Amino acid sequence: MADRESVYDLLVIGGGINGAGIARDAAGRGLTVLLCEQDDLAAHTSSASTKLIHGGLRYLEQYEFGLVRKGLQEREVLLRAAPHLITPLRFVMPHVSSLRPAWMIRIGLFLYDHLGKRELLRGSESVNLRTHPAGAPLQPWLKRAFIYSDGLVQDARLVVLNALDAAERGAQILPRTRVLSAERGARHWDVVLRSKLTGTQRPVKARCIVNATGPWVTGVLRASLHIEPSRHLRMAKGSHIVVRRLFAHDYAYILQNRDKRVIFAIPFEGDFTLIGTTDVQFEGDPASAAIVDEEVSYLCEAVNGYFARAVTPADVVWSYSGVRPLLEDESDVLSEVTRDYKLELDAPEGHAPQLSVFGGKITTYRRLAEEAMAVLQKPLGNIQPAWTAAAPLPGGDMPGGDFGRFVDELKRRHPWLPAALAERYARAYGTRTERLLADAKSLADLGADIGEGLYEAEIHYLTFYEWALTAKDVLWRRSKLGLHVSPATAARLTEWLAARGVAAGLKEGLQCA
Repeated sequence: MADRESVYDLLVIGGGINGAGIARDAAGRGLTVLLCEQDDLAAHTSSASTKLIHGGLRYLEQYEFGLVRKGLQEREVLLRAAPHLITPLRFVMPHVSSLRPAWMIRIGLFLYDHLGKRELLRGSESVNLRTHPAGAPLQPWLKRAFIYSDGLVQDARLVVLNALDAAERGAQILPRTRVLSAERGARHWDVVLRSKLTGTQRPVKARCIVNATGPWVTGVLRASLHIEPSRHLRMAKGSHIVVRRLFAHDYAYILQNRDKRVIFAIPFEGDFTLIGTTDVQFEGDPASAAIVDEEVSYLCEAVNGYFARAVTPADVVWSYSGVRPLLEDESDVLSEVTRDYKLELDAPEGHAPQLSVFGGKITTYRRLAEEAMAVLQKPLGNIQPAWTAAAPLPGGDMPGGDFGRFVDELKRRHPWLPAALAERYARAYGTRTERLLADAKSLADLGADIGEGLYEAEIHYLTFYEWALTAKDVLWRRSKLGLHVSPATAARLTEWLAARGVAAGLKEGLQCA
């Protein structure tokens, strides 16, 4: 790891999925890396996704075959890298002939099955909704459906695990730290960072800057790096709602809407259904994005066209919104704007290089990072070969990638651990669960129960290894326990963190975990 007087090879600005993925890839190739994020890791777009690892079936209608192929290939790579974090999921598309004819769907699913190498996921099929379990919660006029496979991911945890792997390979990770100024020299950038927690400033030098700030990318280029952007973005707000469980089985639904968009209804956190997303042109600060009544009504109406049980705005127990930075293209309809990405290198002779990431989606982050390293090969030199395609993320190194077997072994090794808690730990932390449990032989060894099964040992783990500082970090990004715990538990967690001074600043252990 570079010290404070050293020149970093790479300063990555942005702690979302692309920034964390690039930091991980670069650190694993032997580069000295510093990542800074103005807020918490995954605080914005990367924690506001539909939680899918997918090729993007609907993108076939826009002839985005290359993007779909890339996503389909990455599904299997990521399933192997994080079998605890990414779950195979079957998606049911009820057939409505007036929206898309059956032959069109069959062709699309044939392409979806074969555009990318598929070994772990099942292929598509047609089913009778009168006899299939997925038909039970639907309206009786729906008779037929098509089913295909994709994956469900804990998106914010995926970001954190990439940052954790980067840190363990030598990178320095600085959440809640923003770039105050950046001056470009011939051989390196002179940058001043400022902690949002303490206000202290820190000068650093970097041979190259990577701007992976998502919807802020053009603003950072102009205001901080003094570079005129070469591309324009369209900002699309996507909002989701969560309601109490609409169905008891493990299938998800992809529902065709009258405006030619699709809406997902996904099993979420056991007791809930996640519904989304909208696609609304957005202006303003992406950090201020929030769902509005019209979006709630839109999502309710979309699912009410299919489910027997109606959903109303009063049923919404949680909602969230994020802003997706989309590459500007010729599309008049926002939902048809490409979800692909572009990497733009600014490296005029006699000046330190700078790379910006425009666009992208969570599924293709690893490939994006790999391509970023290829672009930086010439200006940085001495970059080691690509390595992430076969490397598990922290907690994903379980024998054969068999998550079910891992859970069974975890329960066998710790019979005192309640089954539901063992499964939650396994899904969130994978093999790192043993680090969380340490030498515990009973529940009492996990410390006090803050409430609803949130023990002190888990909070210690999250604050020491995963940069969590606030109750929101713990309950809504490192987990979705916020859906399950009471306000009293959230208040006790806040008091617990404050009593131990966790929010006072990043400890050295956090910076170098």
